[in-house]
Amino acid sequence: MIASVRGTVTATGPDHAVVEVGGVGLAVQCAPGTLAELRVGQETRLATSLVVREDSLTLYGFADDDAKALFELLQTASGVGPRLAQAVLAVHTPDGVRKAIANGDTAALTRVPGIGKKGAERLVLELRDRIGPVAVGPDGAAGVTSGAWPEQVRQALVGLGWTAGQADQAVAAVAETVDGPTPPVPVLLKQAIRLLGRTR
Repeated sequence: MIASVRGTVTATGPDHAVVEVGGVGLAVQCAPGTLAELRVGQETRLATSLVVREDSLTLYGFADDDAKALFELLQTASGVGPRLAQAVLAVHTPDGVRKAIANGDTAALTRVPGIGKKGAERLVLELRDRIGPVAVGPDGAAGVTSGAWPEQVRQALVGLGWTAGQADQAVAAVAETVDGPTPPVPVLLKQAIRLLGRTR
C-alpha cells in the first residue's frame, strides 16, 4: 500500500499529476481542486490510495489524509467505485460530504455527476453511522445538530438494551415528528423511549 508520496511535480494533466519520487515518476489521479494547488517543478506531498484491479494499478492522490480517508470510506458503500468517490470529493469538501450525509441532504449529493436520488439515499443510509464527526461551521450549528442527534439517540437506545433495529425504527419515527428547530437530544431520547415502550 502506497500511503503517500513526496517528490517533485514533473507534469500535470486534466485529471492527474506526475510526481517524481526517487527517480521514478508516479502518475497520481487527482481531483481538480488538488491539481490546482500543484506547480510543475515544485515539491509536494500527496496522501494516496492505491486501487488494485486485475488489469491495472491506479494511484489516487489527495491534498490531505482526511480527504483520502473519506475517499476510502465512500467506496465501502454499494455501487461506489474509486472514480465516483473522487467525483464526490471534486464537487464537495470532506466536511461538506460529511455534513450532507449526516443531515441526509440528498440534494447536495445528487450534484455529483453519476449520483442519482437513489444513489444519494443509499449513501446516506449506508454511511451515516460511520461518517465521523461533522465540523460545526459559523452558520451550520443547527444543521449539524439536526444531523447528529439520530446517531446520539440511537447509541443511547442500544446502550439501554434495545436492539439496533428497534433503535433505528424509533429514531425514524421521532425524526418524522421533528419540524422546525431540533429539540435537545434528551427530549428526543425520551420520545424514542416512549415509542419503544409501546412496542415491548
